[in-house]
Amino acid sequence: MSKKTYVEDIDRGIYDRKNDFEYDKISSKGLIEEVVRQISAEKNEPEWMLKKRLEAMRIFYELDNPSWGPDLSAVDVDELTLYVKPKAREVNQWDNLPDNIKQTFYDLGIPQAEIDALAGVAAQYDSEVVYSNVKKYLKELGVVYITMEEAYESHEDLLKEWFGKAINPSMHKYAALHYAVWSGGSFVYVPKGVHVDIPIQSYFRFNAPGAGQFEHTFIYVDEGAYVHYIEGCSAPKYNVVNVHAGAVELFVKEKAKLRYSTIENWSKNMYNLNTKSAIVWEEGHIEWVSGSFGSAVSMLYPSSILIGENAKSDYTGITFANDGQILDTGTKVVHAAPNTYSTVNSRSISKSGGEAIYRGLVHFKENAAGSKSNVNCESLMLDNQGSVSDTIPVMIIENDDVDLGHEAKIGRIDDSKIFYLMSRGLSEEDAKAMLVRGFAEPIAKELPLEYAVEMNNLISLELIGSIG
Repeated sequence: MSKKTYVEDIDRGIYDRKNDFEYDKISSKGLIEEVVRQISAEKNEPEWMLKKRLEAMRIFYELDNPSWGPDLSAVDVDELTLYVKPKAREVNQWDNLPDNIKQTFYDLGIPQAEIDALAGVAAQYDSEVVYSNVKKYLKELGVVYITMEEAYESHEDLLKEWFGKAINPSMHKYAALHYAVWSGGSFVYVPKGVHVDIPIQSYFRFNAPGAGQFEHTFIYVDEGAYVHYIEGCSAPKYNVVNVHAGAVELFVKEKAKLRYSTIENWSKNMYNLNTKSAIVWEEGHIEWVSGSFGSAVSMLYPSSILIGENAKSDYTGITFANDGQILDTGTKVVHAAPNTYSTVNSRSISKSGGEAIYRGLVHFKENAAGSKSNVNCESLMLDNQGSVSDTIPVMIIENDDVDLGHEAKIGRIDDSKIFYLMSRGLSEEDAKAMLVRGFAEPIAKELPLEYAVEMNNLISLELIGSIG
């Protein structure tokens, strides 16, 4: 890896354990029609999906990298492997996976989490889902939690109607790349009035060096229904550029509610260029809970399109930018109906020259009378080593009858609080770590216990070497 893309990385223990690079099938490098058709044929897709893929490939070559935000010149699609099928077929029992893949997920704690805290789990390894299972009682309620490929057979009408409607391939270059070569991911349908009282989770593990992962998540929560979906992501460290450009399309119907929680823990050779968007109907409610760790560069802005009266969006996010990292994250909310409401609570931490940037958009359309939004951004800088913390809010107001508030704070750890904690017997290192965790606590409390613990562990990893 060149000096331009090389980033020092900490020892991340289980997250950095890598398996030998083995595969059942692999594409040639680069985005060419042969690769797109190979992926489509591998999945035995209907013709309409292949057409969407080929159109997205055309759009990719028409678009330039974004003219704003982090430098993406290190991402050379011609040098990326865009499809890697692992040596494993999809199963619904962990013991039926190949030993090396099974051990990876055991090390990450996914099987135990399924027992302790989850109503359903899907696990993807490189380009394909290798494990999926949903509790029997959810199936009896009519809840569908399957791979995207399975949805062609059982829910093709719903998929054909809404696939690509929350995110358009022309949105940006890497959305187009995703729609050309997407593979794997989850399809979730929650029927009218059904409340899924225990979360479901998909976990995406990346093992292949010099490759891309492009899973597609499609969730449709019907009228009056509720579900909490958790997304986990991780990858081991390599000395080549890897790219994650997944897509998440969410559809929250009238009076429905969806909570979408993410803990992203990529290694620092990853360019995380994910795209997420929700469409919310009348009195529907989308909640985003996002923790972004690792990666060399992240550009991630979950979007909420509020198209029904009294629709609501809440975003709660935290990022931790370490040495050589640029985490450019935030959210977008479009108020496209009367009396819609949104809140944004963003927290970022930077150290050792890392760059943590909040970039957000709140857009009140002409028909958004009576709508309200409140944005709160807080940043914590841990040292004087050139760390960066920026807030870049954009407000577009096309209706005078709206209420918008924005507050931003940037600061350092309070020395008086460190002194007090040290007077109570803590070391300086432990005192600072406690204050950082306290800063992150509003995010952690929105997660189920097991995932709040994981987030705090990731914060502890990032704090290594920052104190003193």
